[in-house]
Amino acid sequence: MTIAVASGAHPALVLNADYRPLSYYPLSLWSWQDTAKAVFLDRVNIVSEYETVARSPSFEFRLPSVVSLKTFVKPSRYPAFTRFNVFLRDRFQCQYCGSRDELTFDHLIPRSKGGQTTWENVITACSPCNLRKANKSCEQLDMWPMHMPFQPSIQDLHNHGRGFPPNYLHESWLDFLYWDTELEP
Repeated sequence: MTIAVASGAHPALVLNADYRPLSYYPLSLWSWQDTAKAVFLDRVNIVSEYETVARSPSFEFRLPSVVSLKTFVKPSRYPAFTRFNVFLRDRFQCQYCGSRDELTFDHLIPRSKGGQTTWENVITACSPCNLRKANKSCEQLDMWPMHMPFQPSIQDLHNHGRGFPPNYLHESWLDFLYWDTELEP
């Protein structure tokens, strides 16, 4: 079956069965095709829809903009160790000079000296600082990070991520994204 959809991405925000996003950073989004498949397989509930309609010769339905899983998925306590999550933990800035340009990551204890690629040994660094430090220790250069590396919790990344909202947020998603933030008195 071929389905025609008007131009545009039309991703759907995916919520857990408790109506919280599966992840905030990156935001849990599915393509309209994956969302439609989940709807037809009866794996999700449609919470909100776009105005856009998907059509085939014998069928049409409005594309979901928000769906919730029918079965609760237990969230992990700790995030995956990824480049994005290291940058998010370090607020997308070099931990040596504060720059936000040319970001990479640096091993505090260089790999050549036995340093591991772990949460506790990797920090965000700009290319110039990373090249300056090279395979030397912080002590050798008297070059120390602003914040020592640590394994963040999911909550740590959520808190940091609020400062870096996604480029695109559909209005139907807003009620589900920041409802657990503290309200101002």
